[in-house]
Amino acid sequence: QVQLVESGGGFVQPGGSLRLSCVASRSIFSINRMGWYRQAPGKEREFVAKIFSDGSTAYAESVKGRFTISRDNAKNTVALQMNSLKPEDTAIYYCNCLWSSVNYWGKGTLVTISS
Repeated sequence: QVQLVESGGGFVQPGGSLRLSCVASRSIFSINRMGWYRQAPGKEREFVAKIFSDGSTAYAESVKGRFTISRDNAKNTVALQMNSLKPEDTAIYYCNCLWSSVNYWGKGTLVTISS
């Protein structure tokens, strides 16, 4: 099993930045895919970004050029740097990984963008 714990959420004004972190309970060296999803109020959970063990990444169109995902295998962490934040980025952000054919989720961290 894998436990994922997110942190770094908060309240920022439009145009601001936040850095989310996700710590895994086991080594992520062998976890091929790790990513971030988000769920806004009244909406379904949606894909944000993912990173593979070879360092390749993929992003939702809505965050391309503003968000950057990274992983540190030595610290068992995945980070999401979010810049130029918009009110529509307001959501609960969830860390996700696929390991041994099972999807694991964290409990989420709330990001609120408002003036």
